[in-house]
Amino acid sequence: MTILVIAEHDNISLKPATLNAVSAAAKMGGDIHVLVAGSGCSAAAETAAKVAGVSKVRVADAAHYADQTAENIAALVVANAAGYSHIVAPATTGGKNFMPRVAALLDVAQVSDIVGVESADTFVRPIYAGNVLATVQSVDAVKVITVRTTGFEAVAAEGGSAVVETLAAASDTGQTKLLGRELTKSARPELTAAKIIVSGGRGVGNGENYHALLEPLADKLGAALGASRAAVDAGFAPNDYQVGQTGKIVAPQLYVAVGISGAIQHLAGMKDSKVIVAINKDPEAPIFQVADYGLVADLFEVVPQLTAAL
Repeated sequence: MTILVIAEHDNISLKPATLNAVSAAAKMGGDIHVLVAGSGCSAAAETAAKVAGVSKVRVADAAHYADQTAENIAALVVANAAGYSHIVAPATTGGKNFMPRVAALLDVAQVSDIVGVESADTFVRPIYAGNVLATVQSVDAVKVITVRTTGFEAVAAEGGSAVVETLAAASDTGQTKLLGRELTKSARPELTAAKIIVSGGRGVGNGENYHALLEPLADKLGAALGASRAAVDAGFAPNDYQVGQTGKIVAPQLYVAVGISGAIQHLAGMKDSKVIVAINKDPEAPIFQVADYGLVADLFEVVPQLTAAL
């Protein structure tokens, strides 16, 4: 049994989500191969070869993989699917983009967003915004799987010595072309990789309060900034700050929820955090049901006090 993990990278280094995907693959058993598709991606391939548990790295280096469009990546994966029992990718924006295409082209059912592995063909995945965990069995010859990265501890990035193999590039499908990409630049950690997150909700009142109250606290903690969907919809914070079922799934060491009531869609995105601290003036707020520490108080008073005390 051999498993193919699709690496997420920037042509220079691996994204942390790849290490979580390899961890999930290791629980399925068998040899683990990693596919690195990009342009000028030899550094990323060398990094992948050092990942613990990986036996082979397959590198497809071609100009039409520079932007890693879903159409081209899916065509490459399908062209090299023979011999693999499982095809695995992180359930990130990228994985969610190309993996359904892979499943459709292979005519199999995708098993999405798994958080547990029972056996080589049986997996656990959340449904109903995480309120129910479903155990599903796949009888397809090849299992196409996306991994919720918060469900698996990352494997060690060092310690492996995998063979690096050059893979022939598939033809350019020519279906799409990337015209531009707007990247958010911030001195703070990336939201999905941050160990500490400070999130604000509707309770902060407006965008000025969001920045005035939360940014100093985040800076003191070395934290990333997050927001509930209500705060994003109200314009308090940009869309890429959104945590929740329709935003980013996070599981930091510490999650500080300020003025967030705790709608089920938000809880689905952060309830796996190691320690959850909630600050809300409503003692009945659902966020307190998942919080490890809850403070029923006026956030406009206690957040500046907390910041000053750090």
